[in-house]
Amino acid sequence: MRILVYGAGAVGGFLGGILTAAGADVTLVARGAQYDAMASRGLILEGKVSGRPDPIRVRVCRQGEEKPPYDLVVVGLKSHQIAGAAAHMASLLARDGMMLLGQNGLPYWYFEKLDSPLRGSRLKSVDPDGTLAKTIPIDAVIGGVMNKPADLVEPGRIRLADQATDRLVIGELDNRLTPRLEAIKSVIEPAGWPVQLSANIRAVKWRKLMSNGVFNPLGALTQSSALQIGEYEPTRRVARRMMDEVLAVAASVGVKPDMTADEMIADVRRRVGILSSTLQDVRFGRELELGAIIDAVIDVGRLTGVPAPYLEVASACAGLLNRRIVQDGVAFTPTSVQKA
Repeated sequence: MRILVYGAGAVGGFLGGILTAAGADVTLVARGAQYDAMASRGLILEGKVSGRPDPIRVRVCRQGEEKPPYDLVVVGLKSHQIAGAAAHMASLLARDGMMLLGQNGLPYWYFEKLDSPLRGSRLKSVDPDGTLAKTIPIDAVIGGVMNKPADLVEPGRIRLADQATDRLVIGELDNRLTPRLEAIKSVIEPAGWPVQLSANIRAVKWRKLMSNGVFNPLGALTQSSALQIGEYEPTRRVARRMMDEVLAVAASVGVKPDMTADEMIADVRRRVGILSSTLQDVRFGRELELGAIIDAVIDVGRLTGVPAPYLEVASACAGLLNRRIVQDGVAFTPTSVQKA
């Protein structure tokens, strides 16, 4: 299987690194300082279990330097970055190739291949003009949920938090368990990332959304980890209200995650204090991934008549923060936060 990891940030870099170390035919697409670091010195993975003692000499290229076709394209971009690269990534697929989309939140394809009155509905917060639906072959798409806390400490160096919940969950959009899912598992799992096949990938996405749909925007706004938010009683109450709304919207489309809000908050309070990807983006001055992880939940609630006032407040505040970063060029670096 020829594999392309398109977007070698923290989690994409981790996957590309362990696959390379396992001898898989894998290429990583990166840019800027991340490309320079990996091309010159290799990829450094730090972690008690999933780390590696020496830099991994990965095969890395820039966009446009790939050598297609690829049997599997693993998209490591944030959800709001996919549209700009969708046509290019689709052109890299082999005949019958697969595209694994494991972004946080609700995907643009949520209502595709689904036995529901809402089949064909578009989530405008994720795919505003329909570019993704029109560009990416729907039969190529594999849904995914990536559970692996990772922090891009500096270009080419990724710090990993090893937890019992670490796993890659993959599933077909029509919920079938297929040979191609088994093929992906057979390559990735031996490399060091447990792979679970799901007959309901949407339910798995909602479960993770209970966490990152709440703690990612709150973490960005408070400059705090999920652990810190869960430990402080006032923010824990707010997080609980937001989580109740996520669960209510999920129920409106027939999904009941296998974890309650109280169980999720208790789980968060047992976690390491690694910063969310959204807070990392704030610190690096990058556009925030809000459409899929919070705005899409509000969108679904509007389709089904379920109000989400706490989520709307968090979305508005995080949206203004994002606007200041993107339009005003305001930097919220760790140093500036400490001085403030």
